[in-house]
Amino acid sequence: MYQKTVLGNGIRILTENIPHYHSISLGFWVSVGSRDELPHERGMTHLVEHMLFKGTRSRSALDIAKELDSVGGFCNAFTSKEHLCFHAKVLDTHLPLVVDVLTDIFLNSTFDPTETEREKQVILQEIRMIEDTPDEYIHILFQEDFWKDNPLGLPIYGSVFSVQNSSRDTMLQYLERAMHPEMIVVAAAGNVDHDQLVELIAPPLEKLEGRTARAPRVPPEESPRTRVLNRDLEQVHLCLGMEGISQVDPGRFACHMINVIFGSSMSSRLFQEIREKRGLAYSVYSFLNSHEDTGAMGVYAGISPHKVQECLKVIKKQLSILATQPISSAELRAAKEYLKGSMYLNAESTDSRMNRLAKNEFLFGRHVPFDEVEKKINEVTSQEILKWFQTTYDPKRLGLFVLGPCDMEPDHLQTILHEG
Repeated sequence: MYQKTVLGNGIRILTENIPHYHSISLGFWVSVGSRDELPHERGMTHLVEHMLFKGTRSRSALDIAKELDSVGGFCNAFTSKEHLCFHAKVLDTHLPLVVDVLTDIFLNSTFDPTETEREKQVILQEIRMIEDTPDEYIHILFQEDFWKDNPLGLPIYGSVFSVQNSSRDTMLQYLERAMHPEMIVVAAAGNVDHDQLVELIAPPLEKLEGRTARAPRVPPEESPRTRVLNRDLEQVHLCLGMEGISQVDPGRFACHMINVIFGSSMSSRLFQEIREKRGLAYSVYSFLNSHEDTGAMGVYAGISPHKVQECLKVIKKQLSILATQPISSAELRAAKEYLKGSMYLNAESTDSRMNRLAKNEFLFGRHVPFDEVEKKINEVTSQEILKWFQTTYDPKRLGLFVLGPCDMEPDHLQTILHEG
């Protein structure tokens, strides 16, 4: 059962009671992410995430860890382009404890200067680790190039320069702007009593006063071009992308269906054509990066340097087929079952349900039942998919980023993309 309470200052408390579970996942969400940072704040949301469990006025970092460990609990945090979240999972009997700990973290973190400087060094190592992981780094390079001059395209972690030059004062100024009550959602899923949660959490959270709200988000304009960054690697990593779809667009179900059919599963067209039939790549897949107002759809492949041209031509051919030929009824039926199966399997996790509660509240302002989503999936037709892709796909609006030992010039690669 879903319930919602809005506190006097605008903070929203959401619960989904699942009585046969023995656990509760509780998350504090803020609708602020890396796309909301000013130029001198790059990476600040991510730094805040790292600092959340580093101590409060009454608890040290070790105290926080010990309290949750002592009841077999688990806590973590993450930053995205649009959200900051810290969350924990405990047995249902320990709801008062987890509320006390997370509320203390949310309201009373000290952001100790010594801890801040230490954590900045950890983040610098994280940045270097990502840059040494080409199959991950290529996605960051592609987005930065595709959404050029918009903060949505910038890395969540900032840059070495921005992290080194960040300070505790800058972080506190950022938090003053970010922590507006109307942008905060507390979500809980599992064997949770809504009234008990509100009774526990409302008194401290109602003290949070309204602050200056973040500026409205500006959707990026696509900047599709072809770039090659030569690096001494064993493989060439390529990321090819185009305009995708937002998380609230009515056509999102057709777009997700295309992604399943095109390259997000082992039976998908890309996997079968590139890996199984030709052996061109070990890793190849399509992806969707969707946000509240825009998105990108693309393909990743890690291939041998002498196979770049062949692989790119196969990808381009498969895109052309999607734009000209309707999806078969068998493929459509399988894609629908794949999406519904993924949705319901994820629903067996309280963490997943807690995430879903918060995201639907931010995007739609309401709870979205599973059967509503299933109905939308079932209603997608082959013609709807074809029409959406034909409206969106344009070979001349494809962006490509290549990382690795590639001896082909960008102009030549771009010619392959623009053919047809």
